[in-house]
Amino acid sequence: MTRPVTNQALEALLSEAAYRRSLAAFARQVNRAAADRYGLVLKYDGASVYWWLRGRCPEQPAPELIAEVLAVRLGRAVAAGDLGFATLTADADAQALSFPTTVPAAIETAAGLWRRLGAASPSSAPFVASAAEQAGWRWHFDPADADVVRTAGHPVDVLDVQMLRSCTEQFLDLDRRHGGGHARAFLGDFLTRDVAPLLRGRYDDAVGRELFAVTAELTGMAAFMAYDIGDHGTAQRAFIQALRLSKAAGDRLHGAHILANLATQAIFLHLPGEAVRLALAAVEGAGHRPCAMVAARLHATAASAHALAGDRRSFAQAIARATRALERAETGPAWTRYFSPAHLAGAAMRSLLDLGLPGEALRHQHQALDLGPANTRTRALHTALTATAHARAGRIDQAALLGTEALQMARRIRSRRVTARIMLLAKVLTPHRPVTEVSAFLEQVPDQLPSGQIGQFRGGQRVPG
Repeated sequence: MTRPVTNQALEALLSEAAYRRSLAAFARQVNRAAADRYGLVLKYDGASVYWWLRGRCPEQPAPELIAEVLAVRLGRAVAAGDLGFATLTADADAQALSFPTTVPAAIETAAGLWRRLGAASPSSAPFVASAAEQAGWRWHFDPADADVVRTAGHPVDVLDVQMLRSCTEQFLDLDRRHGGGHARAFLGDFLTRDVAPLLRGRYDDAVGRELFAVTAELTGMAAFMAYDIGDHGTAQRAFIQALRLSKAAGDRLHGAHILANLATQAIFLHLPGEAVRLALAAVEGAGHRPCAMVAARLHATAASAHALAGDRRSFAQAIARATRALERAETGPAWTRYFSPAHLAGAAMRSLLDLGLPGEALRHQHQALDLGPANTRTRALHTALTATAHARAGRIDQAALLGTEALQMARRIRSRRVTARIMLLAKVLTPHRPVTEVSAFLEQVPDQLPSGQIGQFRGGQRVPG
């Protein structure tokens, strides 16, 4: 007895592509795409498609392949989310929150997440407070991967890894100059189309470790871009998968760096307990003698977490360790090159404001603004932060003038973190509206900030930053 079709979305696409009466031919196209793109041997047939139309969801990467075959046939974009598989989104979301047990599972989980990162708009994925700590525990205590060798697929060598490293620098520059909102979708598409096929290729252990290392950097960068634009659920999932890829690479320092980024996200979301635990796990996970640049960054994050928790003594100890480490630092991994005395000064300023010490925070203002020309977003963040410190110290005129400067910078940056800092400043300055400079600043706020980035900070909510 023939069962009724329940997946009308897939049925409509198959009909539009003239596959509705040739399900076996469609299955063969999916199998061929798997072999051509990933070196996979799939054995789908007409019966497989029959059951897809009646509610079954094939395992990854089949949904991606189905979407690609239909896109070629129809001459337009088709996403896996358009296929009507009811469990696809829920399953992918649960997988992305987990710490995959095996290397093959890590590859497929990351690939599924990258496809969602390529979406033009933020997702509705929720932030799950416990997931980051669980992933950190797994990263720290799960056995190391014995090897990452793959013996099937297209050959991958060091030149492929070098290409990815070159692209990493370009994406990093875009992010720092223009904010996460400009490049996130491009990076998600690059990870899906260029990086995923390499991970599914053929390589020895040495090349594989390097491949996983640069892939972890790219995924961590995509996570930070998502965090920067306020897509916290996606950011958390991408950070977790970057952590797993770092483990496959055998790169503990980068794993600790990703844990520190998760702590930074927790700080932004005002989750002091989670922030402190993640930051301390990052410091411990890096080992007893990490390179000085990495140590400086990790201790700076710990200082910020302790300050948010109101622990002045632990903050002072951590910021002192960060300062000493940065003083002796010469060089470090590529992903630490951004961290400078200005970034440490910014962390100190934010922490001292959290501790209610605006006067002490202003002692760091000049160094916090001593940034290179490529650090456009950080300059905007630190300018707004310095303005807030002036406002809380009672220097209202100076705060308004710096706030106006930050507004001008924000016009060219797509970053909700920058917007949050400016909206926090506006909230602090609102009681002083009769002051001419303050009135001029407040009148510009709705017009100067990017559209769609203001409403979420109104209505008396706490403004992170």
